[in-house]
Amino acid sequence: MIQVHIEPDKLKVGSAAAALGGDAIRSAIAAQGHANIVLATGVSQFEVLAALVQRSDIDWSRVIAFHLDEYVGQPDSHKASFRRYLNERFVSLLPKLGGFQPIGGDAADLTAELARLGTLITQHPTDVMFAGIGENGHLAFNDPPADFADAEAFRVVSLDERCRRQQLGEGWFPTLDDVPREAVSMTVPQIMKSKLVVLAVPDSRKAEAVRGTLEGPITPMVPASILQRHPACHLFLDPESSALLQKATKAAGN
Repeated sequence: MIQVHIEPDKLKVGSAAAALGGDAIRSAIAAQGHANIVLATGVSQFEVLAALVQRSDIDWSRVIAFHLDEYVGQPDSHKASFRRYLNERFVSLLPKLGGFQPIGGDAADLTAELARLGTLITQHPTDVMFAGIGENGHLAFNDPPADFADAEAFRVVSLDERCRRQQLGEGWFPTLDDVPREAVSMTVPQIMKSKLVVLAVPDSRKAEAVRGTLEGPITPMVPASILQRHPACHLFLDPESSALLQKATKAAGN
């Protein structure tokens, strides 16, 4: 079941998501001595990461961070690189971080890189997953129709046009032709293994995907709808992204 939280604005969405996720990180450290987290990127995560790095009550030396996806063939010097994004907004701001395991989307041997990542994520089960939902309903870069039964932890996937147009619209690339057509993505089954999933999804352009995720059937055509089956998923929305939800859904969420 997805627990819905509607906050008054984008800043409150980020701070509330970071508060819930940060408390879960502290609880994991208290229970087992360490915590493993997965981070998302993109415009929707700016406020989440900004609030999360302010959590001085977390022993970051006991935290290992992974991330959801990375473009194939793109160096970390590119402004749209998710490794660069996370280094600038998270890793470099937490000098005591226990570790960061980046996805080498430009690795010479992608098969070996996928195997490396799969082994690492198996060794470090995810305590807290921070993620978003794409305009096309994607989860990570699992565009529709998503594979809900993939046996691998990470996979090279093709990006559909709506996904690529979202990356263009967010200002990461000058033209649609510059947006990569493939990415390395954590798979849906691997995401579902996370103990807690914290979604931050503001803005009106996400309203249709939010409605499909919460009120539609569970379908590969709306990849994030699979989270209806997750035992501990929290979705943080603002008035714009929740605008198409039925009143009953909003009332139940709050």
